[in-house]
Amino acid sequence: MPKEMFFEDFYVGQKMNSVGSAKVTAEEIKEFGQKYDPQPFHLDEAAGEGSFFKGLAASGWLTAAIVMRLRVQSVPVFGGMIGAGVEEMRWTQPVRPGDAIRTEIEVVGVRHSNSRPDYGVVRTRTLAYNQRNEVVLRSTVNFLAPLRHSVQK
Repeated sequence: MPKEMFFEDFYVGQKMNSVGSAKVTAEEIKEFGQKYDPQPFHLDEAAGEGSFFKGLAASGWLTAAIVMRLRVQSVPVFGGMIGAGVEEMRWTQPVRPGDAIRTEIEVVGVRHSNSRPDYGVVRTRTLAYNQRNEVVLRSTVNFLAPLRHSVQK
């Protein structure tokens, strides 16, 4: 796992790839669907075949959760990645059983927080890909990162 990062470690244009990938299983798709997004195409192969998706497809929210896990594992922010808002989230391809998801994260903005003087706001654009290099999710997310001096007091 990479070293924990502070606000000062981020800069516009910085790119970070996920540490590894996350393989999605049919069981995981169905379990998440049953618990959080119980639509037929997330629960059953046959129902999925007759749907818009033409097969079992992961909930976009499961995809977003997998991407979040990859972000946290790949960009470890000291004290945790505190969410400060999602500007965009687009699901561009369905995630299927057997897909291996990986991410590419680019820092597109950094600024000191107006309301939290010991933190900065990091704006990132994330692309999530399957094993065929198809983009399955695109997002722009802001998170808070502590200033290095604020934890060394």
